[in-house]
Amino acid sequence: MQFSSPTTRRSPPNISTLVLLSGLSALSLNLFLPSLPNMALHFQADYKVMQLSIALYLLVNAVLQILIGPVADKAGRRPVLLWGLALFLIATLGCIYAPTIEVFLAFRMCQAIVVVGMVLSRAAVRDMYDQDQAASMIGYVTMGMAVVPMIGPAIGGLLEENFGWKANFWLPFALGVMTLALTFTDFGETSSKSGKTLVQQFREYPELIRSPRFWGYSLSSALSSGAFFAYLGGAPFIGTELFGLSAAQVGIYFGAPAVGYFCGNFLSGRYSVRFGVNRMVLWGCWLNAAGVALSAALFLAGFGTALSFFGLMTFVGLGNGMTIPNATSGALSVRPHLAATASGLSGAIMLGGGAGLSALAGTLLTHETGAMPLLWLMLATSALAICAIASVIRRERQLGL
Repeated sequence: MQFSSPTTRRSPPNISTLVLLSGLSALSLNLFLPSLPNMALHFQADYKVMQLSIALYLLVNAVLQILIGPVADKAGRRPVLLWGLALFLIATLGCIYAPTIEVFLAFRMCQAIVVVGMVLSRAAVRDMYDQDQAASMIGYVTMGMAVVPMIGPAIGGLLEENFGWKANFWLPFALGVMTLALTFTDFGETSSKSGKTLVQQFREYPELIRSPRFWGYSLSSALSSGAFFAYLGGAPFIGTELFGLSAAQVGIYFGAPAVGYFCGNFLSGRYSVRFGVNRMVLWGCWLNAAGVALSAALFLAGFGTALSFFGLMTFVGLGNGMTIPNATSGALSVRPHLAATASGLSGAIMLGGGAGLSALAGTLLTHETGAMPLLWLMLATSALAICAIASVIRRERQLGL
């Protein structure tokens, strides 16, 4: 096949390229967490100020997801990816050589541009495949995203111990260079330019916002993953304060949902085409709720343990691994010509809701309350996720889809 120029390359990207794009975004979030104490000493900053490097990153990440979609629908996936990765490399160097905490935090926020990899890898999948096949491929892409957060902090701890905190930024820089090179050579444009101005492109948002099916898919994904985000906010307290686990033990137990998520994404990749996205989302939401409900029942009966609490969270991960890829594919398929816009908006809804639930979970737990406030919160969000996908199924029956 002949290509007219590097900027108009049309060959579809390999699945490994899409996995790497998604994984780089996930790695940049939590790789350096073990370095926070030493970074606080290096910058002579309070640890709470250093923790802003996570909160601000997530905030900018959510905002960028809303902006990237319309830009990519207008300009195409390939140029936005290439520019985004190049800016990520510059921001990462800024973090490494920042002289003060203020400069570091500024470049850290700029690092969030790497979210183009997650948003546009999913949009590219929807460009290339129909709804059910797209759900299968998104499952394989996000399966890589499940592994990276699970092993990222462990790798970061080893790098910190042997090479210092800057190694946790040199690694994503090196991977970013590799990803940029691979994207340039392998990621062909998967979508035609919309031909609209950027203002016109942003005016397409109401078309999505007015769609009940888009909201049903997006909310089922956001609420199902909301149970996991609430777990992130509350589980460390439960492990250390209620069950007296060491940091190493909490780290081992904490990965239970990630194992389930990996398996759920594999099931999505294997069976979404056979059963369809709606069934996969519904079954995933029920598995999510069942795991939390069983854990709550054990605690109410007085049999709750660290093993039962963390072990049953595997079902939360399993359910999310089935729900998120399929619900994402459904949301992107409501208006296929707005796939990138839908990817960004649904991602922002999920991340924004998750951040709020994570913070809420952390405030609800005390020694007196035990684990139940967290489990009730997770159960409520899981039940609402079932309602959300049920509304989509009911809507499609009414429309005869």
